[in-house]
Amino acid sequence: MLPQTIIFLGSKPIGYECLSWLIHQQTTLNIKIVGVLTQERTEFGTTQSLVQLAKSHHIPVIASPDDMPECDVIYSVQYHQILSAEHIAKAKNIAVNLHMAPLPEYRGSNQFSFAILEDKTEFGTTVHVMDTRIDNGDILFQKRFPIPENCWVDDLYKLTYNASLHLFRQTFGHILSGNYKRLPQQMLVPRYGTSLHMRSEMKALKEIDLKWPPEKINKHVRATSMPGFEPPFCIIGGQKVYFSRTWQYTTP
Repeated sequence: MLPQTIIFLGSKPIGYECLSWLIHQQTTLNIKIVGVLTQERTEFGTTQSLVQLAKSHHIPVIASPDDMPECDVIYSVQYHQILSAEHIAKAKNIAVNLHMAPLPEYRGSNQFSFAILEDKTEFGTTVHVMDTRIDNGDILFQKRFPIPENCWVDDLYKLTYNASLHLFRQTFGHILSGNYKRLPQQMLVPRYGTSLHMRSEMKALKEIDLKWPPEKINKHVRATSMPGFEPPFCIIGGQKVYFSRTWQYTTP
């Protein structure tokens, strides 16, 4: 049987780890990765490069979705562009996205921050069908887990990262074989609600008003203190004063 052809779209550490795993599973899964699309990111303090990884295994790096060849499966992990209907149609079988948040609650960006600000006790990660809207397609697989009390945004990110990597590995074979049921997100909206957040919202979330109650200040600091990005801040005397995370310790 001929291997199924895969085009991988991704970025950030989770995209690197998923692509690396796929490369080493090509024989086992009977797949061939015929192209990679990515955007190099530096905010996460990593030297991992999807471009270098692909080139080192002789996988073509594709400059634009317009240049994608036909394939059996398109798989996206933290890719930065929304695909058009013409792009999605390049996949003969299915185009899917691994979204590092539960759906339908948190479509778009900054999902970790809003979950903390909204006092959520549960989070998750989702594999869903891609369409031309942001994180909108039918759910194929989902993993949910509890959010620890007084959780910080980077801790929630790490929990979601691990759950996402596990879900990717656990379900990729099912994607190939068609062993899944499609669940329209609209069916879950009455239970979970839905929202769509954009990257541009984060700047306003980071500005702290010292007149707020201490509990609100604490929540906003925990929700927006992501390493590699500008910290939360307040304005004192016309100057930005940044908040940072500190660790409690006892002296010997």
